[in-house]
Amino acid sequence: MVGDAHVLQTFSNSNCSNHNSKKAKEKKKKKKKRGGSKKKMTAEQTLAFKSVSEWVFLDQPSSLPSSAASFVSDDFGVQKALGQGGEKLVFELHSHSKFSDGFLSPLKLVERAHGNGVNVLALTDHDTMSGIPEALEAARKFGIKIIPGVEISTIFSPSAESELEEPVHILAYYSSCGPTRSEELEKFLANIRDGRFVRAKNMVSKLNMLKLPLKWEHVARIAGKGVAPGRMHVARAMLEAGYVENLKQAFARYLFDGGPAYSMGSEPLAEEAIQLICNTGGMAVLAHPWALKNPVAVIRRLKGAGLHGMEVYRSDGRLEAYSDLADAYGLLKLGGSDYHGRGGQGESELGSVNLPVLAVRDFLEVARPIWCGAIRDNLESYAEEPSDSNLARIMRFGRTRIFKGGSPLSCGKDLIDRCLSLWLTNEERQNAEFDAIRLKLSNISINQPGIQVPIESI
Repeated sequence: MVGDAHVLQTFSNSNCSNHNSKKAKEKKKKKKKRGGSKKKMTAEQTLAFKSVSEWVFLDQPSSLPSSAASFVSDDFGVQKALGQGGEKLVFELHSHSKFSDGFLSPLKLVERAHGNGVNVLALTDHDTMSGIPEALEAARKFGIKIIPGVEISTIFSPSAESELEEPVHILAYYSSCGPTRSEELEKFLANIRDGRFVRAKNMVSKLNMLKLPLKWEHVARIAGKGVAPGRMHVARAMLEAGYVENLKQAFARYLFDGGPAYSMGSEPLAEEAIQLICNTGGMAVLAHPWALKNPVAVIRRLKGAGLHGMEVYRSDGRLEAYSDLADAYGLLKLGGSDYHGRGGQGESELGSVNLPVLAVRDFLEVARPIWCGAIRDNLESYAEEPSDSNLARIMRFGRTRIFKGGSPLSCGKDLIDRCLSLWLTNEERQNAEFDAIRLKLSNISINQPGIQVPIESI
């Protein structure tokens, strides 16, 4: 691990280099990245592409590319088939729906993802996973793989005079069976959502004191029933009421961090959120670090708490300063569009962030053992206590087909085999722990009275 002074100097130099280069040079660089110079995949990229493809198409073996040899990579390392109409693997790891502050329903979000060629979509609504079931149901129709996710609102509290308290958002990625200890995670998220209601009301009060008579009912109507309101909902209400000309102006004048109408909620410490993510079978990734005032201090502390990665890639390419920080602290380099569906030139399109295949491979190499353990723990819980609630927990995220060829599952063993085949390879499934769970589940019928199992579960 390098010293903090070196990291600070590296970040400072790289950051200055990014921001002080001439506009003409930046435009030329962006044009080159978007156009991309095509080149043959290296041996390492070819192996990575094969590994990633196998995981993406586990439940669609007929869709698996026969060979990666006919693929090339552009400047980002994105795989494209040679010839016209070539396809590529697209991972979208940061998106929002109407269940938080997005404009689209999970169904419409998945439809748009499909139209944009997305193969793997992580729905990461703010402080809720309520939209995941609808997204999974929609994804089944389009052959898209859904990573159940959530973006958790937290606070970074200073431990030194040089550090600043500031909001930090942590992305959590879970397996097909969702988080372990899900009740604990849900309680944690519910407390944050309750704080979001208080926070939004405080923002409305501050706007009223600034002679903008915004109504709370207006904000609540835009957010929708049961949705914890955020700054986007307040901004939309301000726009509809005619107090600002566009959403960007609402944030720039009133709602930015520390702005005249800004308010904090009841966010937990960032370290607490990361530890809970790790303890519930998830991957923890720092969202949009470029929005932080003191990124080095935040990243240093969160790495010690168990942070797995950070966003480095955006639709306009890789941010070298943050790539260097990720390297310095041994973090995965990821990224996503942070798509909300509000439209306009200021928003990146869904699926527009081109992640290099090596970055995706590294992500899956770290994530898959964690997810495998979470799937095992959830299935073990059901085997030990085959209750309605434990079955519902698996079925909520499992996207498992209960009927195959018209024949219902006869026992829990069939359930585990169907569940695992969607996310785990044969090699990952063939181990003593899963064999023991199969044995326990072989005597458990999932068609017991009181257990409602849909024909096509989500």
